[in-house]
Amino acid sequence: MDQTSTNHSAILLNDVQLTLTSPAGPVQVLSGVDLDVTRGETVSIIGPSGAGKTSMLMLIAGLESPTSGIVRVAGRDLPGLNEDQLAAFRSAHVGVVFQAFHLVPTMTALENVALPLEFAGTDTPHERALAALDAVGLADRASHYPSQLSGGEQQRVAIARAFAPRPPILLADEPTGNLDEETGTRIMDLLFSLRQDTGSTLVLVTHDRELARRSDRTLTMHAGRLGTTGGKA
Repeated sequence: MDQTSTNHSAILLNDVQLTLTSPAGPVQVLSGVDLDVTRGETVSIIGPSGAGKTSMLMLIAGLESPTSGIVRVAGRDLPGLNEDQLAAFRSAHVGVVFQAFHLVPTMTALENVALPLEFAGTDTPHERALAALDAVGLADRASHYPSQLSGGEQQRVAIARAFAPRPPILLADEPTGNLDEETGTRIMDLLFSLRQDTGSTLVLVTHDRELARRSDRTLTMHAGRLGTTGGKA
């Protein structure tokens, strides 16, 4: 492996295998995946459902462990970290936006966004959280609970939560999958705008080729294998 290239990599996967158990026996989820994402780059991953796209994101986030291979994110080899170290790593380096929002229903929008800041021991977490909500146009909804927000508003809160700690790496898993087309377009405009403002590295899983074209590169995943790299989709 070229050490010079790894120094510029935000994300590096090398010959990654992921096998999970099921009632029917072992299931090969990822097969020899290689990925090198440069700092500040935007990369879209497209492919059919069940191809392994979300599983790859979970590996990058340290939420899943590979069966074998290298998973190096922000210069850290994640398979060697314990759960506490992984949690601290995510807090400092990785923001994740899920399709299903994953907001805490008993917390207000402000409290949801402040949560990762409090976990990281950030000074003035609520002030930082309010600024993040303001950046997504929801400062006036800070005291509302998720059930009082529309789907688009909930996803904007989720984006604010991901960006509030100012992570160098952002992972987005079908972030518009539960939204109508118009709302989804606004959400992606917001996501790419915030990414540009912060200079974060972005890996986006999507089934939408039009959306993927907004990235620097688009890769295709099929049956646990990542296709060759290319430019705009």
